[in-house]
Amino acid sequence: MAIVPGTSRSGITIVGGILIGISRILAVEYTFYLAVPTILGASAIKLVKFGFNFTKVEMLVLIIGMVVAFLVSIMGIRFLMSYIKHHDFKVFGWYRIVLGVLVIVLFVARILKN
Repeated sequence: MAIVPGTSRSGITIVGGILIGISRILAVEYTFYLAVPTILGASAIKLVKFGFNFTKVEMLVLIIGMVVAFLVSIMGIRFLMSYIKHHDFKVFGWYRIVLGVLVIVLFVARILKN
């Protein structure tokens, strides 16, 4: 299911974990751990395509960006883990339903306009 365009890999991993009987918290933790090799792999591909020919300024910007992204992601993960410990996924479900309906309405309106 995670290869279907528009489907959240994290969402599918969490739902799959819950369906096989693991706790919500463990499913979310597993999903975050699973993202690490994916992000590292995507970053490595980008670096190879760029060619490792960085100026000092580009290298500094890259390192600062990596540090900031790491810190922000840690804060985001802590927030989400805290949220998941005290709440369920209903808000995320309703968000996806509302967004999906909105996208369909806009798509149909665009077709009818042309």
